[in-house]
Amino acid sequence: MPKLLTPAQVQAYERDGFVFPIDVLTADEVRACRGELEAWERERGAPIDFPEKSKSYLLFDWADRLVHHPKILDAVEDVIGPDILVYHSTLFLKEARTPAFVRWHQDSTYFYLDPHLHVTAWVALSDASVEAGCMRALPGSHRWGAFAHDDRPETMNMIRRGQGISGRFDGETGTLMPVLAGQMSLHHTDLVHASGPNDSDDRRIGLAISYIPAQVRPVGAVQPSALCVRGRDHGHFVPEQRLGRALSDEARARHREALALFRALQDAGFSAPAG
Repeated sequence: MPKLLTPAQVQAYERDGFVFPIDVLTADEVRACRGELEAWERERGAPIDFPEKSKSYLLFDWADRLVHHPKILDAVEDVIGPDILVYHSTLFLKEARTPAFVRWHQDSTYFYLDPHLHVTAWVALSDASVEAGCMRALPGSHRWGAFAHDDRPETMNMIRRGQGISGRFDGETGTLMPVLAGQMSLHHTDLVHASGPNDSDDRRIGLAISYIPAQVRPVGAVQPSALCVRGRDHGHFVPEQRLGRALSDEARARHREALALFRALQDAGFSAPAG
């Protein structure tokens, strides 16, 4: 039996490539996480951006708590098994009344992992309504194979390099995936998905956590790092250490090292072994 998801939700994930909404955080947990993030932003004097919005769990207590949250991990275990690593995370923050967007894309194109078993937990720290530009997806597209992607950097594209699929899905609406603060969605690494602008009066804040089963291997030219959060690490990645003191010099150094490996892998791409 599944730990958190219902059998019908597991079947929906396998059939459609996504499932939502899943209740994971209490109202107090949401307030605490958002409050800590926004207190740091006020102290900094600007909204969170790169590099802190990537692999935030290596820097901030609130993000560390989320990637280790038992309910989130129970749902993830229901679809990928008990040995779980965090490969990456990105905080997707759309300010109120802004045209920020994400193009149609597949996560697997940039992660260089084999097999394609990675699942993203998109955890909402504010309401991600249709008006706020929630995620949208093409059901079953995780079974359609890999699509060509290109880079189109734009100021309001929330993916830094502007990666996406040109032409093929222009005009598609897909299935809208609204979630309330404290809920999450799960989506497969090969799922074709996107999101539109935030037309609401609140910030849309979501932490996208990329979980992989520990048997998955990196296939690119660089060995990236990952953090074991449940079960056993199978040794295929440079091991990350769990956050000790938030925003300490040691935490910042480890965060820089992990991001450098991830970016080096993306820059180098995939080279098939000879033979």
